[in-house]
Amino acid sequence: MTDLVEKSERFVGELLAGLGLKITPAARWSDEGCHIDLSGADSHLARAENGELLDALEVILFQAFGRELERHQRFLVDAEGYRERRRAELEAMAQFAADKVRTSGQPFVFGILNSTERRMIHLALKEQTDLVTESVGEGRQRRLQVRLK
Repeated sequence: MTDLVEKSERFVGELLAGLGLKITPAARWSDEGCHIDLSGADSHLARAENGELLDALEVILFQAFGRELERHQRFLVDAEGYRERRRAELEAMAQFAADKVRTSGQPFVFGILNSTERRMIHLALKEQTDLVTESVGEGRQRRLQVRLK
């Protein structure tokens, strides 16, 4: 996997440099897959718009090198801890929704979230035996609903 890490880091570095961005990638391997951390003067641009550039880089990397990953592995691109902060926010939102559903008895529907964010909330609440999480809607209008079983 060292080869994949090196290729991915080089690919992202060349892509970002070609866009004129002052961002340096640093790749490493974990059980989840290939992590690429971005830093530099323009790294705030990677975090802008709810991390859309980070998501786009993950898609591009998967298209370019996904065949080299095991089925359960993926590319994870982050910029200066943005993903971890967002994960903590989503976990707090999941707990708020769970409490709200338990007290009101009514389903709670999140606003529009991307598939990665919906997955994080599903995972945050998966151990809750009294609740069900499900994605509802189609395409870009897909939302996550939390309700009692």
